[in-house]
Amino acid sequence: MTRAIVLVLDSFGIGSAPDAADFGDAGADTLGHIAEACARGNADAAGRHGPLTLPNLARLGLFHAHAESTGAWAAGVEPPAGVAGAYGYAREVSSGKDTPSGHWEIAGVPVRFAWGYFLEKEASFPPALLEALVHEAGLPGVLGDCHASGTEIIARLGEAHVASGKPIVYTSADSVFQIAAHEEAFGLERLYRVCEIARELLEPYNIGRVIARPFTGERAADFARTANRRDYSVEPPSPTVLQRLHDDGGEVIAIGKIADIYAHCGISRTVKANGHDALFDATLAALAEAGPRSLIMTNFVDFDMVHGHRRDVAGYATALEHFDARLPDLLGRLSDDDLLILTADHGCDPTWFGTDHTREHVPVLALGAGLAAGSLGGRATFADIGQSLASHFGLPPMADGESFLPTSTGTASTGGH
Repeated sequence: MTRAIVLVLDSFGIGSAPDAADFGDAGADTLGHIAEACARGNADAAGRHGPLTLPNLARLGLFHAHAESTGAWAAGVEPPAGVAGAYGYAREVSSGKDTPSGHWEIAGVPVRFAWGYFLEKEASFPPALLEALVHEAGLPGVLGDCHASGTEIIARLGEAHVASGKPIVYTSADSVFQIAAHEEAFGLERLYRVCEIARELLEPYNIGRVIARPFTGERAADFARTANRRDYSVEPPSPTVLQRLHDDGGEVIAIGKIADIYAHCGISRTVKANGHDALFDATLAALAEAGPRSLIMTNFVDFDMVHGHRRDVAGYATALEHFDARLPDLLGRLSDDDLLILTADHGCDPTWFGTDHTREHVPVLALGAGLAAGSLGGRATFADIGQSLASHFGLPPMADGESFLPTSTGTASTGGH
């Protein structure tokens, strides 16, 4: 039964990319700095303490991949004597360090064009854009108009939003336009409609995503974002491996925010879930039902949204250890010819300055489909994953990337370091 499971640990970088300095990220290392903080005792929290403990990811080759990426073993980590998986690291060739760029490149379509960005920290959006949004959506105005962390700006402006009916608009270093509104006071469907209008208005600006950020609560102290987030992405510039598999009669099951990231292109079925346990459970359920030529792809967003952007080192470490503890649930259900790939879309080093993503290598951990345990080396592009999926499903080669699956002679190709 030819199936593939791709788990994206959102933001789990494993060391600075060669061009990290161009993004202000030279020295960023999500995994390495979390491990270092744990080893120093600076990431102790309720339920966890001491060195970072990821035995199942370690057996798949995570720490070996990190050592190849950075040239040093992560602090406090005792790597296993042997590994069960094929491991490597990949660099990004896309122009950004954002979610769509990373995911599209994973699926074989790097982003070589320049996204539009709103660079000003305050008064971030063109007045004409906001005027058009207010007019077309019938709004009394907007609040925010700045770079901000979502949780911070909701706490700061949420009460004013509820009182005035003005949604909160904000951005970041990514190509994104975010709109936050109270689910009950403003209305969830109304928020979605405002985002749809914004998506159309933003077309001339080449902005990658509009994100609806609904929240609930009665006052600043208890405002909380809900699971009803929705991303409105532009479509990938060419068919991804998801689209190709779907069009060739295969099934693509998108779990979490995957469908939104790919603008629902090439998606057979969408499964929404909130929180890593629910996402993991949904992945297991999808695997139990998946037939031949099925691709299950899950994004574990809380690594990024809840811990990375909030620079929560202890929380990130705890989430990693909890994810690791769940891995045997999945590994025990795989067939020999299934292909499991664990990777990430960018970094978000919780020890770094600011709140934005970091330009890093990502792990490529693979198991099954005839792969031998050991190093896959440094992969020249995330698109090697998409090319490998195309090979696994017997699809024509993608334009980018090099497969790391065994060839007919029983060897695997490797990318350049």
